[in-house]
Amino acid sequence: MTRISDETRRKVVRAYIQDGRTITSLVAEYGISRATVSNWVRSYREECQNNDEEKSQLEMMEELRRLRRKKPT
Repeated sequence: MTRISDETRRKVVRAYIQDGRTITSLVAEYGISRATVSNWVRSYREECQNNDEEKSQLEMMEELRRLRRKKPT
């Protein structure tokens, strides 16, 4: 099994939370399982509960996603 870098994990989590990418699209792009993506996102959200800096980062990513959704096309 190939070890996936921390950088790739962060990219996947950010793509899901901030960019609103679907798990299906991330699975196809990165060749990882649905469970892996879900676990990474869950772990990141749990980490944010104990780390104020990460919690702030999560809030910014979620706000960017909300703003992009509101933006008229």
